[in-house]
Amino acid sequence: MRAQWQAKTPLIKQAWKQVVAAKVAMQAAALDAIGEPTAPLSMMIRKITSGDSTNIEAQAARYYWPRMMGLDFRRDAGQGNENALLNYGYTVLRAATARAVVAAGLHPTIGLFHANRGNAFALADDLMEPFRPLVDCAVRSIVADSGVQVDSTAKLALARLIATDLPLGEGVTPVSVALMKLATSLGQSFEAGKLNLALPHPPDPLTLAGLGT
Repeated sequence: MRAQWQAKTPLIKQAWKQVVAAKVAMQAAALDAIGEPTAPLSMMIRKITSGDSTNIEAQAARYYWPRMMGLDFRRDAGQGNENALLNYGYTVLRAATARAVVAAGLHPTIGLFHANRGNAFALADDLMEPFRPLVDCAVRSIVADSGVQVDSTAKLALARLIATDLPLGEGVTPVSVALMKLATSLGQSFEAGKLNLALPHPPDPLTLAGLGT
């Protein structure tokens, strides 16, 4: 935790750059799994700068959401329908990430990018970003199969996401373990003063397309 407090700004900005790149790569894989074009996202990844100073994350979102959820969709946490399902899935993911952050000996309020005095889990909000498209894929499938109700079946399907296997290193590991490895690698990076994040790679298209079913 002391190393986290004392981490240099360039290291923190490079960490956020890598997190954003991993998120956009996962978004691209999610779109590819449903047959949508991904070349624009792949080009955006190459343009991400230290600290994502040009906000490629937001640019990628503007391309991604209409293709993932439909042209009329707007991501708004205060709305119902697909947004309510997304909120539930993200809450499950955030809780798993927060557990990983604390277990790794990091302070959850000290984020890489997210910074809000009222946010006790800013670092969890940062580290969960690359995993969000898994929730998006699951919600898309749930809506197609059974509508937008946040019922027990949908909740169970979203809760099961943390058991989804992801490529990591030379093998595969469940999302819950991947989150632990990512948080631990960030703590080790703080201590070493050198970045070496264990970021997830996208699973195969069939796995992504099958989430939520």
